[in-house]
Amino acid sequence: MKKYIFSFLLVGSLAFAQQLTIEETVMGPRKYAPKTLVASQWRKDTKSVTYLSTDFANLMEKSATNGWNETTLVTKAELESALKAKISGDEFTLRTFPTAIEWVSTTVFETEIAGKNNNYKITFDVVAKQIKSVVSYSNEGIQAKFAKNNNVAWLKDNNIKITTASGKVIDVTTDTNPAIVNGSDYVHRQEFGIDKGMWWNEAGTQLAYYRKDETMVANYPLTNWNEREAVNKDIKYPMAGMTSENVTLVVFDVASGKKVTIQTGEPKEQYLTMVSWEPTGKFIFIGVLNREQNHLKFNKYDASTGAFVKTLFEEKASTWVEPQHAITFVPNNPNQFVYQTDFYGFNQMYLYSTDGKLIKNLGYKDVVVTNLLGFDATNSKINYIGTANNGLDRHLYQVDLKSGKTIQLTTVSGTHNASVSSDGTMILDQYSNATTPNEISILNVKNKMANTTLVKADNPFTGKIDLPKIELVTFTSADGKTPLNGRIIYPANFDPTKKYPVMVYLYGGSHAQLVTNRWLSGAGYFDIYMAQQGYVVFTMDNRGSDARGKKFCEVNHRQLGVNEMADQMEGVKFLKSKAFVDADKIGVFGWSFGGFMSTSLMTSQADTFKVGVAGGPVIDWKYYEIMYGERYMDTPQENPEGYAKTSLLDKAKNLKGRLLIIHGAQDPVVVQQHSMNFIEACIKAGKQVDYFLYPNHEHNVSGRDRIHMYAKIADYFDTHLKK
Repeated sequence: MKKYIFSFLLVGSLAFAQQLTIEETVMGPRKYAPKTLVASQWRKDTKSVTYLSTDFANLMEKSATNGWNETTLVTKAELESALKAKISGDEFTLRTFPTAIEWVSTTVFETEIAGKNNNYKITFDVVAKQIKSVVSYSNEGIQAKFAKNNNVAWLKDNNIKITTASGKVIDVTTDTNPAIVNGSDYVHRQEFGIDKGMWWNEAGTQLAYYRKDETMVANYPLTNWNEREAVNKDIKYPMAGMTSENVTLVVFDVASGKKVTIQTGEPKEQYLTMVSWEPTGKFIFIGVLNREQNHLKFNKYDASTGAFVKTLFEEKASTWVEPQHAITFVPNNPNQFVYQTDFYGFNQMYLYSTDGKLIKNLGYKDVVVTNLLGFDATNSKINYIGTANNGLDRHLYQVDLKSGKTIQLTTVSGTHNASVSSDGTMILDQYSNATTPNEISILNVKNKMANTTLVKADNPFTGKIDLPKIELVTFTSADGKTPLNGRIIYPANFDPTKKYPVMVYLYGGSHAQLVTNRWLSGAGYFDIYMAQQGYVVFTMDNRGSDARGKKFCEVNHRQLGVNEMADQMEGVKFLKSKAFVDADKIGVFGWSFGGFMSTSLMTSQADTFKVGVAGGPVIDWKYYEIMYGERYMDTPQENPEGYAKTSLLDKAKNLKGRLLIIHGAQDPVVVQQHSMNFIEACIKAGKQVDYFLYPNHEHNVSGRDRIHMYAKIADYFDTHLKK
């Protein structure tokens, strides 16, 4: 389940202003965004930082050479003029200056541009104000992957095409059956860190790609209600314990047109991930994970024949193995690579040779690596972002490949997004914390002190919005030993002598974290709105959630929701210890896994929770997809007790309070079958339950309809809990 949480910009506390409107629960993040530098990054081989102007129209620069004063580097008009001069046969209308640029030299950046007729990857010289090179492909194409020799592979429907540097278009695949999908990143439902489906070798002469065969997976209907007569849109949705897709990896040679299927072997129902070319192009590496997801083999294959060469290493676990990162080769050293894994407790880095020998453990304490930024100029050190402070903070770290020694480059407690200059002497550091809306500084690597401050944002709500107090709290989990992080948002005009109703907002599943030390503590706009309406709003990250290591997460194995609920009840116990909490008026709201948790708590802790709202809820894990579901629950055939224990269908009879279930009728993630079957179970049990559909939305409700949804949820709590 790919982090299907409601995400919001964070907000701070003020006095003597007004409250958020229900519209601002959705529109507020842009309206009240703290001052920042948009798309800021180091300009290659300089001591200069580039970013976009506040109107997104120009590329700006601040440099050490001029005292960090702001100058305009390139305007949108200059870029449009260069496009028209270089590509006269197309039309360009840029709404903004491109936000995603990459500096390839001191004076040249590359970016992607969409024209009226074609899509382009260009390189632009900021001194000459000219486009240096152009690579184009059809505007029908998606998921384009560019090679260093200017070949580009792209997808049209379920097939791959290549536009060569000379402009020739090659049909790599021509499958007419839509259940044969080539080159797409939507393989294995994008679990296992999969974010691409095509990979060029270093020379750009061969393309590796996924070929997904889902002909054996049954069609699952989603009804489109907008037609004159409603029609079904079939998707492939392999449910737990049922037949899964078969995926292979194919290598296509551009010059000869020859295809080689990599011999990943049997059984066909396995997972292929971590796809990486060896820098010479002779070999390709694949992580082969069994369907049971408890045995990973990291294999080396001959790219020219597809033959298996050797297994470099294996990982086996009694719970699960979850590879999430392709290997990263050390620049200018084709014989060494960096591998990330949480197999030894925390997601950390390990230096390996290409013959499978572990050279150095690059891990540091209990730091979880969240973002590998890259190597320094000497290729002897790696910069990365990792956790600290029991998962609340994010900091910049640097590890030496030879010694394994790690240093922490940022020091102020908070959530840092930082990078190191090309020469390794300066850090561009952007951070926020519970009391700092946003601060961007240039730090000195040696003493970690700020040379200059580029942005020190004021509280964006001053004089506009009266926000309640937000407090980070810590308490102990149900195991009696694990510290858990929580957040309390106090009601507006808080009076400690009064008693207030409570809304618990939760998620609780893996790969998600709701409580963080950033602006302000991870709270969302709807959380703030409900506190302003007179609720105590409480959120915690139970065991099973993210950023605390594998042991923290794997308590959910074969029993999703059991220990998570136990921890949530410790949070409730913590709340009930507060004199200002009305213990008879506690409600709960969550979406996706949070919807599962909300429904679980409403049926298993019916005397505690009086009102619940469950959005897109999993009701029975046998209706959920294979890749995520079987990792944690195994199959229904292997774990019937666990599936029965966590199913909510037979627990509908326990419902006492008021429960509102919300579902998107087009949901391809948690299909509507979950909530429909729960409604039927409530009917059979004689239990009243409220149900609301958003006919044209998928797993999340977006756009202005989200305002409607929040208004409905707020009204539901006001009607059934507050009054």
